[in-house]
Parts: sequence; structure tokens; C-alpha cells
Amino acid sequence: MSTPVEDWVPSAREVERRGLRRERSRRDLAVATVAAVVVIGGLVVGLVLSPGWPTVRASFLSWPDAKASFHAVITGFLKYNVTGFLIAEPFILAIGVLVAVTRGTVSAAMFPLRVLAIVYTDVFRGLPTYLVIILFGFALPGLQLQGVPKNTFWLGLVALVLCYGAYVAEVFRAGIESIHPSQIASADTLGLTRGQAMRHVVLPQATRRVMPPLLNDFISLQKDTALLGTIFIFDGLFAAQDYAAYAFNYTPITMVGAMFLCLTVPLTRFTDWVGRRAMRRQFAGSR
Repeated sequence: MSTPVEDWVPSAREVERRGLRRERSRRDLAVATVAAVVVIGGLVVGLVLSPGWPTVRASFLSWPDAKASFHAVITGFLKYNVTGFLIAEPFILAIGVLVAVTRGTVSAAMFPLRVLAIVYTDVFRGLPTYLVIILFGFALPGLQLQGVPKNTFWLGLVALVLCYGAYVAEVFRAGIESIHPSQIASADTLGLTRGQAMRHVVLPQATRRVMPPLLNDFISLQKDTALLGTIFIFDGLFAAQDYAAYAFNYTPITMVGAMFLCLTVPLTRFTDWVGRRAMRRQFAGSR
């Protein structure tokens, strides 16, 4: 009869090995803590003792100015920066997938669409996002075309969607091309059409592979919503700049920077976790 797992007792060598690992972990934690305190403390002391610190503190860390501008800054941040990001993200994903799939087609009838997809990615990846927003916000309404919205927020959002759609399309295309051709061949033997194979076999695998770089693009998108202020949209950054121009104090700019960090840092950590998880999954079979 086999011995129950509960009755298993580690050997003296195993106990010693575990003790050494715990001791090394405690030592590494102590060294890391001391190093972090020394480095961060040195930076803080150097900052506080610098000759211009009182002026910088009064200009960028003024509590009265933070309270006076908070409502306008948080309103603009939530109404335009956060809302714009949430609206743009699904459209960017849809455009990215459609363009990537179109560029991967081999049908002769799809040749014009492939050319359009290539031109689209080349143009909107080559132009600065700032310039595209300026053109959509100011030049497009000047054409007075029927059906073109006059609201600059939506025009700026369209510019962001088109710019980031081009980047995401290339990310998806790289993921699609990383799938081994044998996957398509296996789908063919099962009787799946090219479209069905792309939908049920290739895209799910490609999406898992490109998730980390895709999340990085969305982190950049969250930050670039601040560019909407260039076409006079009263987002968080524009509200902060407006207060700074009125009160000659830049505390609201520091405040809106902290708001962006509150959104982007958790998303960055989530991206790192997804990347580590994907790597563990990839190398799980090789151990």
C-alpha cells in the first residue's frame, strides 16, 4: 500500500535546501528595500534641497490652486480623455482586424482593397498623430461636406481611430503571419473555407500572441487623447493649461499628469502580466 501524501516527511537535505532558499529570499528583499530607500531618498533630498525648490513647489504643487482647478480638470478628463479612449478602442480594434485580414487575402478580386489597405497603413502610420488631428479638426470642416460632423471632439476622435487603427492593423498582421501554414492546411482538410479558417483558427491564435503589444498601443492611445486639446477641446490637459494661463500656476498640469498615471500604470502592469503569462504558456511544453 502506498504511503499517503500527508505522511510524507522531507529529508534533512530538502529541509536545509528550503531554509537556504528562504534565507536568500529574505536577504534579497532586505537588499532591495535598502537600495530603493537610498535611491529614492537621495532623489527626494536632492530635489527638496535644490535652490529653486520653493519656486517649483509654489508653481507646480500648490494646494489652493489644486482645489480651485480640480473640478474643471477632472470634468474634462472624464468627459473627453476617458470617454474618448473608451469610444475609440473598439473601433480601432475593428479597423485593425479588417485591414490586417484584407492585406492577408490572396484573391485577385480583393486586389483593389489590398492596395487601399496598404495605402491606409502607410499614410496614417507615416503622419504624426498631432498633424492628423489638426487636419481633421480644422481642415475637414472647412470643406463644408454634407454629413461631416461639426463637433470637433468627434472629428478628433476619428483622427485618433484612423491613426491607431493603422498601428493595430500592423500588429494583427504580424500575429496572423506568425501562425504556421500547417494550421491553414489542417483547416482545409476539415472542409473549412478560407474565411472560416481565418475566423475560427488563425485569428484566435493571432490575438493571443499579439495581446501584449496591442495593450501597449492602447496605453499610448490613452495618453494621446490629450492631443484633442490642440483643436480646442476642453479635455483635462486643456483645462489645466487654461487655468495655468489665467492664474500663472501650473499645479493643474501636475494634477492631470497624476490622473493619466492612475490609468496607465495599472494597464501597464496588466500588460506585463499578460506578457509573462503568454511566455509561460509558450515555453510550458519545453520544460
